Amino acid sequence: MNDDAIPQLDPWPAGIQVLPGSVTSFVGGQAALTASWEFAVQSPEHSILAGLEGRIGDGRLVGPTSPRNAAALRRLVPALRPRPLGLATSAGFGDRLGLATPGHVRALRAAGGSILPVFAQQSVRENSRTGRTPIEVLDAATWGVLAEGWHGSWGADADHLKTLDDIDAFAVAGFTTYTLDPGESVIVAADRMDVATLQREARTRIPWDEMDDDLDRMLARYRERPIVLESGPLPFTEEDVLRAAVKYGGAVAQIRRMAAHLEQAVSWPVEIEIAVDETESPTTPFEHAWMALELHRLGISWVGMAPCFRGRFEKGIDFIGDAADFEADFALQAEVARSLGPYKISVHSGSDKFSVYDAIVRRTGSLVHLKTSGTSYLEALRTVADLDIPLFARMYDLAREGFAANQASYHLSTDLAKAPPVDAAGIALLDNPDARQILHVAYGPILHEYGSRIRELLTAHREDYAANLQRHFERHLRPFALQAQSRAE
Repeated sequence: MNDDAIPQLDPWPAGIQVLPGSVTSFVGGQAALTASWEFAVQSPEHSILAGLEGRIGDGRLVGPTSPRNAAALRRLVPALRPRPLGLATSAGFGDRLGLATPGHVRALRAAGGSILPVFAQQSVRENSRTGRTPIEVLDAATWGVLAEGWHGSWGADADHLKTLDDIDAFAVAGFTTYTLDPGESVIVAADRMDVATLQREARTRIPWDEMDDDLDRMLARYRERPIVLESGPLPFTEEDVLRAAVKYGGAVAQIRRMAAHLEQAVSWPVEIEIAVDETESPTTPFEHAWMALELHRLGISWVGMAPCFRGRFEKGIDFIGDAADFEADFALQAEVARSLGPYKISVHSGSDKFSVYDAIVRRTGSLVHLKTSGTSYLEALRTVADLDIPLFARMYDLAREGFAANQASYHLSTDLAKAPPVDAAGIALLDNPDARQILHVAYGPILHEYGSRIRELLTAHREDYAANLQRHFERHLRPFALQAQSRAE
């Protein structure tokens, strides 16, 4: 930015109490948030103020944090526009309430390093349960970024997109990362098929026309081409090839359709992530490599891959399984990403996996994306419990009553009998794995019933919520920040 183009403006008057860290200059003026979270702009150019909503006087405007003002703010201040983050170490922060970004920013700063954030991240499933829209998600992140004076790069992730219509809704809003999820096309039954069944299924079930291929040509390629990783050749048999093709062939075809549609839907730089993590069948290193090779053959580029890892990556709790077995397998997954990319390994359901973060960092270096979501919502409930334990108790009762229905689209090992009642555990309930998951998957009913009261409390106690988020996410981010910093040096 040319400093000569930024006018010298008078200090903000006493009647407009702006958050000091939010004051951001742009060509033609300054923008800020007030202490009451109104949008404030000062500029000598009337045309700038006239394009905004609010009360104008003496070259200044104070108005609402509305969609119109958020869109105008992103036009005025380039740093407030999301952008692709490329291969940099990155972390995604879901925000189901639209109030978490200040805490996320503070955690990033406190953790140090050079992690790039995805502040606007929401899935179609989450939006359908919370009643939010993609533009509301993007706008909430924009205001949080402004409030904290974040001037670095940040991304907006349209998470777990399953249909072409899903892409369109986020493209209209201006998202920059599109996580394509072909999980419903993954045939997990392939894990249990014998060779004869795999051969039959491979000829009849895979959409070869959409993949510009046929079974015989595909098998010939893998007979002739070894897959060499850093540690040496990746072993596989013709049965492994058949199994990978049957299991993931439909998924590759769906990714191709979605990627082609995305190219037509957007006119700005975007990036693709691929996610097959939400299945009941782990992705073997060879299956990961098969998908990568087939996608490359079809001319598709992507920045991150989220396989389904060994062990259990459940929502909002630590890793479940054999950590050594996980690391041995994960090491090969990371080698595949480096050797056939490079692209990042994306760790979905990545929140609270404290027992395996060091292993993830060791095996990926800086080529990693940590994706979190519901843990920010759980910290919101922790803040509510600090302020109003009877309200929290009612929410917990609602979550327990509806657990059977709420867990339907998740893979959980929760045991209702192991979750203590509120009167016995108090706020410590939010440190109990079973209770955390019961509350996690109930966010739709809880927000439908109590959302207004939750937002009212968190808005009145923004600093408490931000402090809880900062404490919680520093612990998540520090291992990744240290690795990112060492690589940068």
